[in-house]
Amino acid sequence: MSIGSVYEKAYKGDFNQVKVKIDEDKSLLLAADSNNRLLIHWAALSGNENLVDFLRDLGSPIDPIDDTNSTPLILASSAGRFEVVRLLIGKGANVNLKSNRGQSSLHYACSKGHKEIAKLLIDSDANVNEVDILGATPLHRAAAQGRSNIVELLLRSPSIQVDSSDSTGCTALHLACEEDREAVACMLVKAGANMNKSNKEKRTPLDICSDRLKKTLLNLTV
Repeated sequence: MSIGSVYEKAYKGDFNQVKVKIDEDKSLLLAADSNNRLLIHWAALSGNENLVDFLRDLGSPIDPIDDTNSTPLILASSAGRFEVVRLLIGKGANVNLKSNRGQSSLHYACSKGHKEIAKLLIDSDANVNEVDILGATPLHRAAAQGRSNIVELLLRSPSIQVDSSDSTGCTALHLACEEDREAVACMLVKAGANMNKSNKEKRTPLDICSDRLKKTLLNLTV
């Protein structure tokens, strides 16, 4: 993306300048840059929902993919652009498309701690148990990061699989214990997470947590 290009203007959310450029050359709407991104990708990242709406109304596709298989919705979810996420979903964006790493919009929102976006995605039928190429779910991502508000949100979902294992056999509780995320680990145990489930190294969550956290977790089940 060259400085001063129409993509740069879209990334900055400069509605007027992008409109001028498109008025001059309609083909820009569907022209991809070196990252295979369309203007709507950059507009979604900018957070300017009016610009995204404008591009969509002109005929931009809603779910184009860039060179990482990311859609505008995935980019907006990762960047914390709530208004854009809401607009894109309202316009029919697919909430369950995944990047080439197998990560959905919900994976990114949960990993980055964007609770309102995560809630909106879940309310729009995002798969809470979606796995990436490493077998990690949004719950794995949030637990490892210690994002207790996100974990709390995910655990409210009736379909959540608390003991889902990633490619190393680790559950969300394994990751929370490994990173000493006490609040998250306690939430998971209270939600029924199995403290005795072994990963591929034959280690349970209790095997890899600190003595202090181990004591805390065991006290929850007394």
